[in-house]
Amino acid sequence: MSAPRALVTGGAGFLGSHLCERFLAEGFEVLCVDNLITGALENVEHLFSDARFHFEKRDVTEYLHVPGELDAILHFASPASPIDYLELPIQTLKVGSLGTHKVLGLARAKGARFLLASTSECYGDPLVHPQSEDYWGNVNPVGPRGVYDEAKRFAEAMTMAYHRFHGVRTRIVRIFNTYGPRMRLHDGRALPAFMAQALSGEPMTVFGDGSQTRSFCYVDDLIEGIYRLLNSDEPLPVNIGNPTEMTILEFAQAVIKCTGSSSEIVHGDLPVDDPKVRQPDISKAKALLDWEPAVDLSTGLAKTMAYFAARLSARGGGERSH
Repeated sequence: MSAPRALVTGGAGFLGSHLCERFLAEGFEVLCVDNLITGALENVEHLFSDARFHFEKRDVTEYLHVPGELDAILHFASPASPIDYLELPIQTLKVGSLGTHKVLGLARAKGARFLLASTSECYGDPLVHPQSEDYWGNVNPVGPRGVYDEAKRFAEAMTMAYHRFHGVRTRIVRIFNTYGPRMRLHDGRALPAFMAQALSGEPMTVFGDGSQTRSFCYVDDLIEGIYRLLNSDEPLPVNIGNPTEMTILEFAQAVIKCTGSSSEIVHGDLPVDDPKVRQPDISKAKALLDWEPAVDLSTGLAKTMAYFAARLSARGGGERSH
Protein backbone atom coordinates (compact mmCIF):
# COMPACT_ATOMS: atom_id res chain seq x y z
CA MET A 1 0.00 0.00 0.00
CA SER A 2 1.44 3.38 -1.02
CA ALA A 3 1.94 6.16 1.52
CA PRO A 4 -0.69 8.93 1.70
CA ARG A 5 0.32 12.12 -0.13
CA ALA A 6 0.10 15.69 1.10
CA LEU A 7 0.66 18.95 -0.79
CA VAL A 8 1.87 21.94 1.23
CA THR A 9 1.75 25.28 -0.60
CA GLY A 10 4.16 27.81 0.87
CA GLY A 11 6.01 24.76 2.16
CA ALA A 12 9.41 26.48 2.33
CA GLY A 13 8.09 29.16 4.66
CA PHE A 14 8.19 29.32 8.45
CA LEU A 15 5.01 27.36 9.13
CA GLY A 16 5.01 25.39 5.89
CA SER A 17 8.42 23.86 6.56
CA HIS A 18 7.30 22.65 10.00
CA LEU A 19 4.19 21.15 8.38
CA CYS A 20 6.33 19.30 5.84
CA GLU A 21 8.35 17.81 8.71
CA ARG A 22 5.22 16.79 10.61
CA PHE A 23 3.58 15.08 7.65
CA LEU A 24 6.76 13.16 6.82
CA ALA A 25 6.85 12.03 10.46
CA GLU A 26 3.24 10.86 10.10
CA GLY A 27 4.19 8.65 7.16
CA PHE A 28 3.13 10.89 4.27
CA GLU A 29 4.81 11.56 0.98
CA VAL A 30 5.06 15.35 0.88
CA LEU A 31 5.02 17.66 -2.13
CA CYS A 32 6.27 21.11 -1.12
CA VAL A 33 5.41 23.97 -3.48
CA ASP A 34 6.78 27.49 -3.00
CA ASN A 35 7.74 30.38 -5.28
CA LEU A 36 10.33 31.51 -2.70
CA ILE A 37 9.36 35.18 -2.63
CA THR A 38 9.24 34.97 1.17
CA GLY A 39 10.10 31.30 1.76
CA ALA A 40 13.66 29.91 1.72
CA LEU A 41 15.07 26.60 0.52
CA GLU A 42 17.26 26.40 3.62
CA ASN A 43 14.09 25.83 5.66
CA VAL A 44 13.55 22.48 3.94
CA GLU A 45 16.99 21.49 2.63
CA HIS A 46 17.41 19.03 5.51
CA LEU A 47 14.41 17.14 4.10
CA PHE A 48 15.90 16.63 0.60
CA SER A 49 17.56 13.39 1.68
CA ASP A 50 14.13 11.85 2.35
CA ALA A 51 12.90 10.19 -0.85
CA ARG A 52 9.30 10.93 0.21
CA PHE A 53 9.92 14.68 0.08
CA HIS A 54 9.62 16.60 -3.18
CA PHE A 55 10.10 20.32 -3.78
CA GLU A 56 8.85 22.36 -6.72
CA LYS A 57 9.38 26.07 -7.22
CA ARG A 58 5.96 27.16 -8.42
CA ASP A 59 3.50 30.04 -8.17
CA VAL A 60 0.12 28.65 -7.12
CA THR A 61 -1.72 31.60 -8.64
CA GLU A 62 -0.92 30.06 -12.01
CA TYR A 63 -2.01 26.71 -13.45
CA LEU A 64 -1.53 23.97 -10.86
CA HIS A 65 -1.29 20.34 -11.95
CA VAL A 66 -0.17 17.52 -9.67
CA PRO A 67 -0.04 14.00 -11.13
CA GLY A 68 -1.26 11.09 -9.05
CA GLU A 69 -3.40 10.93 -5.96
CA LEU A 70 -3.52 13.50 -3.17
CA ASP A 71 -4.99 12.86 0.26
CA ALA A 72 -4.46 16.28 1.83
CA ILE A 73 -3.75 19.83 0.69
CA LEU A 74 -2.59 22.50 3.14
CA HIS A 75 -2.69 26.00 1.63
CA PHE A 76 -0.08 28.10 3.41
CA ALA A 77 1.21 30.13 0.47
CA SER A 78 1.06 33.84 1.30
CA PRO A 79 3.24 36.69 2.48
CA ALA A 80 2.41 36.76 6.17
CA SER A 81 4.11 39.65 7.92
CA PRO A 82 3.41 43.39 7.70
CA ILE A 83 6.69 44.14 5.95
CA ASP A 84 5.94 41.45 3.35
CA TYR A 85 2.40 42.34 2.46
CA LEU A 86 3.17 46.06 2.39
CA GLU A 87 5.99 45.39 -0.09
CA LEU A 88 4.04 42.70 -1.98
CA PRO A 89 0.41 43.90 -1.90
CA ILE A 90 -0.65 42.53 -5.29
CA GLN A 91 1.00 39.15 -4.74
CA THR A 92 -0.70 38.94 -1.34
CA LEU A 93 -4.13 39.57 -2.84
CA LYS A 94 -3.50 37.19 -5.74
CA VAL A 95 -2.39 34.24 -3.63
CA GLY A 96 -5.38 34.68 -1.30
CA SER A 97 -7.83 34.83 -4.20
CA LEU A 98 -6.50 33.21 -7.39
CA GLY A 99 -4.18 30.89 -5.46
CA THR A 100 -6.93 29.68 -3.16
CA HIS A 101 -9.23 29.12 -6.15
CA LYS A 102 -6.58 27.04 -7.96
CA VAL A 103 -5.77 24.91 -4.94
CA LEU A 104 -9.42 24.33 -4.06
CA GLY A 105 -10.01 23.18 -7.64
CA LEU A 106 -7.17 20.71 -7.22
CA ALA A 107 -8.65 19.44 -3.95
CA ARG A 108 -11.98 18.93 -5.67
CA ALA A 109 -10.39 17.06 -8.58
CA LYS A 110 -8.36 14.80 -6.28
CA GLY A 111 -10.99 14.27 -3.60
CA ALA A 112 -8.44 15.54 -1.08
CA ARG A 113 -9.01 17.12 2.30
CA PHE A 114 -8.20 20.83 2.14
CA LEU A 115 -6.98 23.04 4.96
CA LEU A 116 -6.75 26.81 4.58
CA ALA A 117 -4.28 28.82 6.63
CA SER A 118 -6.35 31.81 7.66
CA THR A 119 -5.47 34.35 10.30
CA SER A 120 -6.55 36.26 13.37
CA GLU A 121 -6.19 39.32 11.11
CA CYS A 122 -9.69 38.42 9.90
CA TYR A 123 -10.81 40.03 13.17
CA GLY A 124 -9.01 43.28 12.30
CA ASP A 125 -8.81 45.76 15.18
CA PRO A 126 -11.39 43.85 17.21
CA LEU A 127 -14.29 45.36 19.11
CA VAL A 128 -14.89 42.00 20.83
CA HIS A 129 -12.34 40.58 23.27
CA PRO A 130 -11.21 37.80 23.35
CA GLN A 131 -12.00 36.83 19.75
CA SER A 132 -14.17 33.80 19.08
CA GLU A 133 -14.90 32.29 15.68
CA ASP A 134 -18.40 33.75 15.47
CA TYR A 135 -17.07 37.35 15.59
CA TRP A 136 -17.13 38.92 12.11
CA GLY A 137 -14.32 41.37 12.73
CA ASN A 138 -13.51 45.06 12.32
CA VAL A 139 -11.35 45.33 9.20
CA ASN A 140 -10.41 48.40 7.15
CA PRO A 141 -10.59 47.05 3.57
CA VAL A 142 -8.81 50.06 2.04
CA GLY A 143 -6.06 50.46 4.64
CA PRO A 144 -2.49 49.22 4.04
CA ARG A 145 -3.15 46.00 6.01
CA GLY A 146 -6.35 45.38 4.05
CA VAL A 147 -4.50 43.53 1.30
CA TYR A 148 -3.73 40.72 3.77
CA ASP A 149 -6.89 40.87 5.87
CA GLU A 150 -9.24 40.86 2.90
CA ALA A 151 -7.23 38.27 0.97
CA LYS A 152 -7.68 35.88 3.87
CA ARG A 153 -11.35 36.77 4.40
CA PHE A 154 -11.98 36.14 0.69
CA ALA A 155 -10.06 32.87 0.93
CA GLU A 156 -12.33 31.77 3.78
CA ALA A 157 -15.43 32.64 1.73
CA MET A 158 -14.09 30.75 -1.29
CA THR A 159 -13.25 27.75 0.87
CA MET A 160 -16.76 27.62 2.33
CA ALA A 161 -18.27 27.97 -1.17
CA TYR A 162 -16.31 24.92 -2.35
CA HIS A 163 -17.44 23.04 0.74
CA ARG A 164 -21.11 23.94 0.36
CA PHE A 165 -21.41 23.82 -3.44
CA HIS A 166 -18.91 21.11 -4.41
CA GLY A 167 -18.79 19.07 -1.19
CA VAL A 168 -15.03 19.49 -0.76
CA ARG A 169 -13.88 18.43 2.71
CA THR A 170 -12.50 21.77 3.86
CA ARG A 171 -10.97 23.03 7.11
CA ILE A 172 -10.08 26.61 8.09
CA VAL A 173 -7.54 27.45 10.78
CA ARG A 174 -7.36 31.00 12.09
CA ILE A 175 -3.76 31.35 13.21
CA PHE A 176 -2.80 33.74 15.99
CA ASN A 177 0.71 35.11 16.53
CA THR A 178 3.10 32.17 16.21
CA TYR A 179 6.84 32.11 16.83
CA GLY A 180 9.73 29.67 16.71
CA PRO A 181 12.71 28.51 14.66
CA ARG A 182 12.77 29.42 10.94
CA MET A 183 11.16 32.80 11.33
CA ARG A 184 13.12 35.34 9.30
CA LEU A 185 15.20 37.70 11.41
CA HIS A 186 14.02 40.79 9.58
CA ASP A 187 10.43 39.96 8.60
CA GLY A 188 8.96 42.89 10.50
CA ARG A 189 7.14 40.92 13.19
CA ALA A 190 7.67 41.60 16.88
CA LEU A 191 9.49 38.44 17.90
CA PRO A 192 12.18 38.38 15.17
CA ALA A 193 12.75 42.11 15.53
CA PHE A 194 13.12 41.88 19.30
CA MET A 195 15.36 38.79 19.10
CA ALA A 196 17.65 40.29 16.49
CA GLN A 197 17.95 43.56 18.41
CA ALA A 198 18.44 41.90 21.79
CA LEU A 199 21.06 39.43 20.57
CA SER A 200 22.92 42.23 18.81
CA GLY A 201 22.74 44.54 21.81
CA GLU A 202 20.84 47.14 19.79
CA PRO A 203 17.94 49.22 21.17
CA MET A 204 14.64 47.30 21.01
CA THR A 205 11.94 49.18 19.16
CA VAL A 206 8.44 48.97 20.63
CA PHE A 207 5.75 50.62 18.51
CA GLY A 208 3.50 53.06 20.34
CA ASP A 209 3.54 52.88 24.11
CA GLY A 210 3.60 49.06 23.99
CA SER A 211 0.19 48.66 25.63
CA GLN A 212 -1.25 46.81 22.61
CA THR A 213 -1.64 43.12 23.37
CA ARG A 214 -0.78 39.91 21.54
CA SER A 215 -0.96 36.20 22.35
CA PHE A 216 2.10 34.19 21.30
CA CYS A 217 1.88 30.51 20.39
CA TYR A 218 4.96 28.31 19.94
CA VAL A 219 5.15 26.70 16.51
CA ASP A 220 5.04 23.08 17.75
CA ASP A 221 1.73 23.73 19.48
CA LEU A 222 0.28 25.32 16.35
CA ILE A 223 1.35 22.42 14.10
CA GLU A 224 -0.27 19.94 16.49
CA GLY A 225 -3.51 21.91 16.39
CA ILE A 226 -3.45 22.10 12.60
CA TYR A 227 -2.87 18.36 12.27
CA ARG A 228 -5.79 17.60 14.57
CA LEU A 229 -8.03 20.05 12.71
CA LEU A 230 -7.23 18.48 9.33
CA ASN A 231 -8.30 15.11 10.70
CA SER A 232 -11.52 16.48 12.20
CA ASP A 233 -14.85 16.97 10.46
CA GLU A 234 -15.23 20.70 11.18
CA PRO A 235 -15.60 22.86 8.06
CA LEU A 236 -16.04 26.20 9.87
CA PRO A 237 -13.08 28.28 11.14
CA VAL A 238 -11.24 27.22 14.29
CA ASN A 239 -8.92 29.48 16.30
CA ILE A 240 -5.53 27.95 17.03
CA GLY A 241 -3.40 30.12 19.28
CA ASN A 242 -2.21 30.66 22.82
CA PRO A 243 -4.79 32.51 24.96
CA THR A 244 -2.11 33.90 27.30
CA GLU A 245 -2.38 37.60 26.51
CA MET A 246 0.43 40.07 27.17
CA THR A 247 1.36 43.58 26.15
CA ILE A 248 4.04 44.13 23.54
CA LEU A 249 6.09 45.91 26.20
CA GLU A 250 5.86 42.85 28.48
CA PHE A 251 6.86 40.66 25.56
CA ALA A 252 9.91 42.82 24.83
CA GLN A 253 10.91 42.54 28.49
CA ALA A 254 10.52 38.73 28.31
CA VAL A 255 12.87 38.63 25.32
CA ILE A 256 15.43 40.75 27.22
CA LYS A 257 15.22 38.36 30.17
CA CYS A 258 15.56 35.30 27.93
CA THR A 259 18.59 36.64 26.05
CA GLY A 260 20.25 38.34 29.00
CA SER A 261 20.56 41.38 26.77
CA SER A 262 21.48 44.87 27.92
CA SER A 263 19.36 46.41 25.13
CA GLU A 264 17.27 49.38 26.11
CA ILE A 265 13.68 49.76 24.93
CA VAL A 266 12.88 52.68 22.63
CA HIS A 267 9.52 53.61 21.14
CA GLY A 268 8.48 54.18 17.53
CA ASP A 269 5.32 55.25 15.74
CA LEU A 270 2.41 52.83 15.79
CA PRO A 271 1.68 51.33 12.33
CA VAL A 272 -1.61 52.19 10.60
CA ASP A 273 -4.55 49.98 11.69
CA ASP A 274 -2.37 48.11 14.18
CA PRO A 275 -4.73 46.00 16.33
CA LYS A 276 -4.99 47.19 19.93
CA VAL A 277 -5.77 43.74 21.32
CA ARG A 278 -5.41 40.15 20.20
CA GLN A 279 -6.39 37.08 22.20
CA PRO A 280 -7.94 33.86 20.90
CA ASP A 281 -10.94 32.21 22.48
CA ILE A 282 -9.89 28.56 22.03
CA SER A 283 -13.01 26.99 23.54
CA LYS A 284 -13.88 25.45 20.17
CA ALA A 285 -10.44 23.91 19.69
CA LYS A 286 -10.51 22.48 23.21
CA ALA A 287 -13.94 20.91 22.74
CA LEU A 288 -13.55 19.79 19.14
CA LEU A 289 -9.87 18.80 18.95
CA ASP A 290 -8.94 18.28 22.61
CA TRP A 291 -6.19 20.80 21.90
CA GLU A 292 -4.57 23.55 23.90
CA PRO A 293 -1.01 24.90 23.88
CA ALA A 294 1.55 23.02 25.97
CA VAL A 295 4.75 25.07 25.53
CA ASP A 296 5.17 27.99 27.95
CA LEU A 297 6.70 31.28 26.82
CA SER A 298 10.06 30.89 28.54
CA THR A 299 10.60 27.44 27.00
CA GLY A 300 9.53 28.59 23.55
CA LEU A 301 11.67 31.72 23.69
CA ALA A 302 14.74 29.71 24.72
CA LYS A 303 14.34 27.38 21.71
CA THR A 304 13.78 30.32 19.40
CA MET A 305 16.75 32.24 20.79
CA ALA A 306 19.08 29.30 20.07
CA TYR A 307 17.97 29.35 16.42
CA PHE A 308 18.33 33.12 16.01
CA ALA A 309 21.70 33.19 17.78
CA ALA A 310 23.01 30.55 15.37
CA ARG A 311 21.69 32.49 12.36
CA LEU A 312 23.21 35.76 13.52
CA SER A 313 26.51 34.04 14.19
CA ALA A 314 26.55 32.32 10.79
CA ARG A 315 25.76 35.51 8.91
CA GLY A 316 27.62 37.97 11.06
CA GLY A 317 24.34 39.68 11.88
CA GLY A 318 23.91 40.66 8.24
CA GLU A 319 20.84 38.66 7.28
CA ARG A 320 18.24 40.76 5.51
CA SER A 321 16.15 38.73 3.12
CA HIS A 322 15.66 35.45 4.98
